[in-house]
Amino acid sequence: MTAPLTPPPPPHEHSAQGPWQPPAAGPQAPGSQHAEYAGHGWYGQDGPGMRTELRESAVIATAVALGGVLLGVLWWWLAPHVPLVGDVVEKSWVVYLKDTEGEQAIGVDGTFTLLGLGFGAVSALVVFLLRRRGGVPLVVGLALGGLLGSLLAWRVGVWLGPAEDVIAQAQAVGRGVTFDAPLKLGAKGALLAWPLAALVLHLGLMALFGPRDPEPEFAPGPYQESPRG
Repeated sequence: MTAPLTPPPPPHEHSAQGPWQPPAAGPQAPGSQHAEYAGHGWYGQDGPGMRTELRESAVIATAVALGGVLLGVLWWWLAPHVPLVGDVVEKSWVVYLKDTEGEQAIGVDGTFTLLGLGFGAVSALVVFLLRRRGGVPLVVGLALGGLLGSLLAWRVGVWLGPAEDVIAQAQAVGRGVTFDAPLKLGAKGALLAWPLAALVLHLGLMALFGPRDPEPEFAPGPYQESPRG
């Protein structure tokens, strides 16, 4: 008795249950390719690219820093004057404060600090109104511009103020005659008033009135039950 002849299976035919067979890829959604590119750093619809943000950050930093010229003029104009007096002691000129208990020197630092806080608030508000979308480059540009503006204001105020050679001034006005001390910033921490105020106010405005990201929409999974009618 012979076994029935059965045709051998085709040499290239494999079972559908073989572990080597890759899973069948389903059809991609129309926007899946765009979402993949956006996830890998390509420019998407969520905002400008990094180059555009860096360019805007540089423009903001430059514009904010130029405001330091106005801050320096206001500091020179509004800061209190520190009176000095010159005298001759053992054939040498000496200069000392006319009012040793006066608080004019503290007022000079306080005026610069208050002006810096005001300029920081104004610059943060203007930047927020011009570009409501935040971003790390924008915040860095705002802070850097505020710091550069403070440094520029400090130097402009010193340049506009009285000469720094107090001995020459005392000799020019004469012995016992009161003259103004050069404009000096004693507390260098006042230079941080502008950038810190700008950062705090800008972050607060973004938290309160900035754009909100839409909540992600999840597609129904293969095992999710469909709502019954």
